Amino acid sequence: MIRVLAACALLLLANVADAQSVKLSAEQITGLLSGNTALGKWDGARYRQYFSEDGVTIYAQEGARSARGEWRVDEKRDEYQSIWPNDTDWEGWYVMEYAGAYFWVSKATPPTPFRVEQGEHLVED
Repeated sequence: MIRVLAACALLLLANVADAQSVKLSAEQITGLLSGNTALGKWDGARYRQYFSEDGVTIYAQEGARSARGEWRVDEKRDEYQSIWPNDTDWEGWYVMEYAGAYFWVSKATPPTPFRVEQGEHLVED
């Protein structure tokens, strides 16, 4: 009986540990985004954003014209950064993982979930 209770306690602790949010490091963000496409909802509209390995990013949102920008990862801040036409400054976002899902996080907006598909998938298959 003690073994069963101990096993249950370990399973409970493992589940609690899995449910904690984790801020991704610069290296993890680069590995997650480089050459891949993020998919999610922004301001109620579905989007796809491709992150090429050369620092170009393309943002495609339903019902709108695609935008071409630049992206990078700030190693000191462990954050994703982008700049778009007509912007004067780079904007930074933390990338968090919680329970197997990814989130864009900034001081100005609530955590916004997204998922990643391997490769370039700007057009829905």
